[in-house]
Parts: sequence; structure tokens; C-alpha cells
Amino acid sequence: MTVDKVKQGKKQSWVPTILIGVAISYLFLVQYIPAINVFFEAFKKGSGPFLSNLTKPEFLHAAWLTLLLAVIAIPLNAVFGLCAAWAIARHKFPGRAIVLSIIDLPFSISPVVAGLMIVLLYGKQGWFGPWLAALDIKIIFAFPGMVMATAFVSMPFVAREVIPILEEFGKDQEEAARTLGANDWQIFWRVTLPSIRWGLLYGLILTNARAMGEFGAVSVVSGNIANTTQSLPLFVEDAYKQYETEAAFSAAVILALLAVVTLILKEIIERKTRIKEVE
Repeated sequence: MTVDKVKQGKKQSWVPTILIGVAISYLFLVQYIPAINVFFEAFKKGSGPFLSNLTKPEFLHAAWLTLLLAVIAIPLNAVFGLCAAWAIARHKFPGRAIVLSIIDLPFSISPVVAGLMIVLLYGKQGWFGPWLAALDIKIIFAFPGMVMATAFVSMPFVAREVIPILEEFGKDQEEAARTLGANDWQIFWRVTLPSIRWGLLYGLILTNARAMGEFGAVSVVSGNIANTTQSLPLFVEDAYKQYETEAAFSAAVILALLAVVTLILKEIIERKTRIKEVE
């Protein structure tokens, strides 16, 4: 009986090794090898062509437009996320679950469908199209539509990171500050914000990564016009279609480096959060 148990234990000891091997192999095939290939294709002729591709007017305009989209979308979603998180975490109201589901909608809906929704609302044949045309306001195939699409797909991150922290933090310290004469603004800056700062920063980093890397929704509403409505992900696709593979891979490297920076910042914030929880 003892011998059988030892044999069974040896057989089971191989299971974790096999699972780890399968997981690593899958990651290599799906993530690591494609990522390595992007860097290889971008630098296979040296750093000179790579740097030259990064100085082309089309790339510079696409990079600037991508940065501008993120700069606008991040504050919008930060304000929305904080307001939504405060309302949901501090108040119990009918339809709370529906509101949470609506906030999570960009997680579940296809970005292409999200872009199409914006077109159906603000396009020439959309609900608000005639009214916008009368005011000479262009949303679709223009920068405002790209901002709306970017803000929509990156909307949930701040709210979803802050809500659990506010619920765990509770109301005790805020109510204590209120009894001492602090107003709502002082309570937010001196009590609430310090308690949620790491979750808020985490949400902002994820928002920035999604905003700068979004392709589907922005592609639908922008028209992908070079030097006009072409963001960096759209530039990668367009350059590859035009057989400008070096330019496409060079831009892809910039987006990949953005992802690496995001992961590093994410790890730093998670460590800070764990340290705070231990304290």
C-alpha cells in the first residue's frame, strides 16, 4: 500500500511540470515570439532605418494625434470614474446593478460595434447628423469622433479600480472629518483621495494604455486619413498594407514599448498596494 502511494505521488508530481510547460509554450507561441519578431523586423537593417522611420511626417502626425487622444480621454475618464465610483460605492439606489453593467459595457462590446454606434448617432444619416450639419459641426471622420471613441473604450478602468477601494475604505473617516467641520471638498482631498490614490493611478495607467492602443473603434469613426485622422495603431495597419513594412514595425515597436512601460508601472503600483495592505 505504501509503495502504491509513493508511485502515485511521483505520477502526480509530473502534473505541475507539464502544466507549467504547456503554459510557457502557449505564451511563447502567442506573445513572446510575435513580440520578438516585431523588434527583429524593425531593427534587422540597423538602428538607422528605424530612427529614419520615426522622423517621417506621417508617423510624427500619427504619434502626436495618439498622444492628444490620450491627453483628452484620460482626464475625462478620471472625472467620470471618480464621480461614478463615489456614487456607486457611497449610495445604495435602485438600478445600481444596471449602472455597473453599463460601465462595464466597453469590456464586453466589440470596439468596431462601439465605433458603429457613434457613426449611427453622429454621422450624416444618424440621429443627430442633420442638426450637427446645420451647425457645421463635424464629428465622424474628424478628431471629435476619435475622442469619443477613445473615451468610450477606455471608460471603465478608473471606476472599476476605485469602486472596490472605496467600498473597503468605508465611511468612518469621512464622517469623522465631517463632524470636525470639514466640507465635502476638504474631505475628498485630505481623506478620500489619499486612500484611493494607488487604485486611481492604476486605473489611469490602464486608461492610457487602452487609449493609445485602440484600433477598432477609432478606425470606424476616423476614416484612417493619413496626416489627418490617422492614429498610431492605424498608421501601423496602413503602412503594412502599403508594403512599408519597416515603417509599420518601427511604429509597432513604439506601441510595444508603451505596453512594457505600462506593465512596469502596473507592477510598481501593485507592490505599493500590497505594502500598504500589510501596513
